Amino acid sequence: MSSSGNGTGSGRPSGAPAEGEPAAEGGSLTLAPRIESVRSQLGGRTSARGDQTRERIVAEAARCVIEEGFAAASANHIAQRSGVTWGVIQYHFGDRGGLLSAVVQAGYDEFCAVLDSSALDDGTVREQVESVVDLGWRAFSSPLGRASMEILVNTRASRASDPDHAARLVDMARGLHRLLDRTFPPHLTGPEGAAVRTVVWAALRGFVLSCLMAPTDYDFRTERQMLVDLVVAQIETTSDIRGRRPTPAPGPGADPRPLSDAPDAPDAPDQARSAQP
Repeated sequence: MSSSGNGTGSGRPSGAPAEGEPAAEGGSLTLAPRIESVRSQLGGRTSARGDQTRERIVAEAARCVIEEGFAAASANHIAQRSGVTWGVIQYHFGDRGGLLSAVVQAGYDEFCAVLDSSALDDGTVREQVESVVDLGWRAFSSPLGRASMEILVNTRASRASDPDHAARLVDMARGLHRLLDRTFPPHLTGPEGAAVRTVVWAALRGFVLSCLMAPTDYDFRTERQMLVDLVVAQIETTSDIRGRRPTPAPGPGADPRPLSDAPDAPDAPDQARSAQP
């Protein structure tokens, strides 16, 4: 295949979309591939070298989204950054939608690997909550995690017209929620566990979204420590309330006064003497 000197090897003017590749801006974009990848047509046959190429392209696509923004991350531009041709992108992913979908899947897989490798049953309440927040931050703020979040935000409207991809996202979301539920040991959060987990994950996602909007990275170390303090205080307060036992209501005919205010019962000899005529 001859090259036009633009680094794509496709003979297209630089920046022009390839066949099957949507324009970087304008129109709707779904994450589901509209062009079946050549790899899929060949029955998914692959090699170690092919897997390395695919992983390199996915990683470069994530960096492109983070560094240059979603609109700039066309398949043509990602191919240039990765040092491959459009044909390689099409072979592995089909089109831009397939490539972005692969980034989201890789981010999900990495997130699951980070959290699934944790053991959070040991230590004090504070130590366990700190571990959860640190693991969650590490998973959400990784390049794949941040790129996945930006892709999902930017394709939110167009996903409504793609039921197949929407179903895959629902499956991923369910798997993620099950994993997040397991990350917080039940004995930590009690009946309010769902609300505690939601607050933690929403806060961490919010921190990452703030990073995507800011020109420089910020690790939110102080804010994450504050999140730990708030969650620990909530857990301990809830635990204290659950540990208290309410005083039973007095039965019919019982003295409603507290025991400390009730008159002392007479001694047995006094009762005997009072009974004599």
